[in-house]
Amino acid sequence: MKITVLAVGHQKSKALRALQDEYTKRLSAFAKVSVVEVKDEPDRHSERSKEKEHIVNVEAERVLKKINPKDFVVLLDLHGRQWDSVAFSKVMADWQMQASHIVFVIAGSLGPGEALVKRADERWQLSKLTFTHLMTRILVLEQIYRGFMIHAGRKYHK
Repeated sequence: MKITVLAVGHQKSKALRALQDEYTKRLSAFAKVSVVEVKDEPDRHSERSKEKEHIVNVEAERVLKKINPKDFVVLLDLHGRQWDSVAFSKVMADWQMQASHIVFVIAGSLGPGEALVKRADERWQLSKLTFTHLMTRILVLEQIYRGFMIHAGRKYHK
């Protein structure tokens, strides 16, 4: 099993990088896990609809170049489905039956481009709350880890 968190932008925080590394290490007991960064576009004029559309489309194309046709793609999306941790564990087990590589995509700050939405096999709304994209990486990795621990019947989840 291979899991990739494919994120637009660069993890700048040393503290968050350390947490990211910690969860990647923990997850290695269950799968080969990597975090891949894709360059984000400057958004100096993102209030202009044409500029915003251009930015999300350029970022989407960069992300799509990193995804293989057989990958199962889970897009973090404000319009996606929500699960509690136990249900997420079950859904993740189902995804593993469908593909040997699951790619969790965290789009840029302006959201995903239409091509990326169309490519997604599943759309996941992590929460109705707003998180920074850098913090979202940690939350996604933690929930994936929690899902594996629940599925394995271990005591991490309370």
